[in-house]
Amino acid sequence: FFGFMGVTSALVFACMGAAYGTAKSGVGVSAMGVMHPDLVMKSMIPVVMAGVIGIYGLIIAVIIGSSISADGYTSFDGFAHLGAGLSVGL
Repeated sequence: FFGFMGVTSALVFACMGAAYGTAKSGVGVSAMGVMHPDLVMKSMIPVVMAGVIGIYGLIIAVIIGSSISADGYTSFDGFAHLGAGLSVGL
């Protein structure tokens, strides 16, 4: 249970943060397009970085999820995967 909660928290929180970052940087790109149209391409970097955060959360969720097995999976492993998922997601 706790291992799957780690997978879920890594994926959900990282993607929520990426969506929030994309929205905030999209507003910045729009403002930059109005005030300084020649600098629009330089303001695209935060949009890309916000997307990278979501991809990183997906990669960690896959790594944690692939290490969960029905045999020999202790509660220590579950709590470790929960902590890893929370640290990545938050």
